[in-house]
Amino acid sequence: MLALRVFSVFGNFKTPPYPMEAPREGMEHRVMIFRQFHEPKTSSLSYLLADPVTREAALVDGVGGQAKRYLAKVKECGLTLAYLLETHVHEAHESVAPQLKQLTSARIAAHERGQVRCADMQLRDGDVVYLGEEAIEVIYTPGHSACSVTYRWHDRLFTGDTLLVGRVGSRTGQGWDVEQLYESIHERLYALPGEYLVYPGVDGEGLRVSSIEQERLTNRDLPHHRIRDNFIASQRWRALVARDSVPDYTLLNRTCGGSAPA
Repeated sequence: MLALRVFSVFGNFKTPPYPMEAPREGMEHRVMIFRQFHEPKTSSLSYLLADPVTREAALVDGVGGQAKRYLAKVKECGLTLAYLLETHVHEAHESVAPQLKQLTSARIAAHERGQVRCADMQLRDGDVVYLGEEAIEVIYTPGHSACSVTYRWHDRLFTGDTLLVGRVGSRTGQGWDVEQLYESIHERLYALPGEYLVYPGVDGEGLRVSSIEQERLTNRDLPHHRIRDNFIASQRWRALVARDSVPDYTLLNRTCGGSAPA
C-alpha cells in the first residue's frame, strides 16, 4: 500500500485530520475560493485556490510575467499565498514560481523527478498538500514529461499538459513517453469518477474546462475505447511532424533563473 505523506504550511509532515475521501460533516457546504487565469500569448491556464477559513492559497502553474496579476487577485480576495504548485517543469513558458517565492512566503512544490533547484517540496505520488482544511492530492501522471503530476482538489483535477480539453498534451520537450502518457490518462485519470472536472494547463481551441466523462467519450486523441497501440502510433507520428522551432524553457525553469531562451 502506498505510504501517505502530508504537507502543511506548518511543516512538511503531519497526521491527516481526516481521510481524503471522507470530508467532515458540513464541509460540502463550504464556499470554494477558486479563480482561473488565462495567459493569451502561450494559451496557458493557471489556477488560484484557497481555504475560505484560514485564507491560505495555492497557485497552480503560474506563468512568468504575470506576478502582479496574481498578487493583485490574492490581495483582492484577502488571501495569503502559501504554495506554488507546478504540474511539471514547463517547456513552453517561464514559470512565475521563483519570482513569487522571493516576493512572498510561498513554497514551491514539484515532483521530485523534475529536479527543480528552488523547490521547497519534492512531491511523490499520493502526497497530500494541506491549505488549512483544504486537501490537495498529488497523482503522478508521467508521459508528457517524466515529472508530470495531476493535482486533485475536491472534484477538480488540474492536469497540466497531460490531459487537455479534447486532446492530450503534445510532445514539447525532453522526458516525453507516449506509453506512459497512455497509462497515465487511460488507466489513472479515466479511472476517476466521471463527474470530476478537468482543468488543463493549456486551453484547447478556447475550451478551458471539461470532465472525465466528457473526455472518455469525446477526446479526439484518446477516447476511452481507443486501442493502445493505435494511440501510441498516432502520437509518435504527431511528434515527428511537430515543429521544433519553439523556445524550450525547461532548463530555465529547472534552474529557477537565468536568461530566457532565444
